[in-house]
Amino acid sequence: MPIKKILSSVRKADEMFNLINENDKIAVGLSGGKDSSLLLYVLYLYQYLYENTYHKKFDIIGVHVDLNFGEDDFNILNEYFNKYNLKIEVDKSKIKDILNLNLHKDKIDCSLCSTLKKGAVIKKAKELGCNKVAFAHHADDAIETLLMNIIHGGRIATFDPKMYLTNSEITFIRPFCLTFESDISKTCKELNIPIIKSGCPNDGYTQRQEMKEMLHYIYHKYPGSKQNFLLSLYNKEQLNLYLNKLDPKI
Repeated sequence: MPIKKILSSVRKADEMFNLINENDKIAVGLSGGKDSSLLLYVLYLYQYLYENTYHKKFDIIGVHVDLNFGEDDFNILNEYFNKYNLKIEVDKSKIKDILNLNLHKDKIDCSLCSTLKKGAVIKKAKELGCNKVAFAHHADDAIETLLMNIIHGGRIATFDPKMYLTNSEITFIRPFCLTFESDISKTCKELNIPIIKSGCPNDGYTQRQEMKEMLHYIYHKYPGSKQNFLLSLYNKEQLNLYLNKLDPKI
């Protein structure tokens, strides 16, 4: 079953990066898409696995920031998670208005949108007494971010599985950092998790989408490259860069 593979990857990520601790209260950022919806459900299952394995407990709550982009009715997702007694807090925001006032080349600024959404989820999490926020960025996101930073930023970097945000005084975690999107898609279909279609006008027309298409070609031509890309992100023993050998003028 795909869900077992997902749980295994989350457990591995937790053990590698110490993502979850006893008595954590975790706000799960819930957009309504497949990734975040599955993350909430998987962490619900992981609560039982965590308690049986480590004899410790943690709590979760879903947090949805309504961007008002014309998304489908969010109630269908509420109804789905009600079956598991999972609570979802909905936060009405003015993010769409802010984005429309700060267009980049007549388009929504994806970077600004991401920052504002993250900030809104963190603010709500703090109000709910949470000490951690979990987002559903997965292994493919990490690889795409790596390539985007190399191609567009001239730096070798991707996001961290866990980081403490000093200004917000909250810890940000990514339990799906070792989980591939293809497994997430299969599992969502298996569980019949309803998906809320994004109303964002940029959906499908971003630099990240270009990375997805490029990687799709690479994976098809070199089947082993997918796992190797992921391995390269945390294979510290094999890190071999020029670093101090570069001419500072370059």
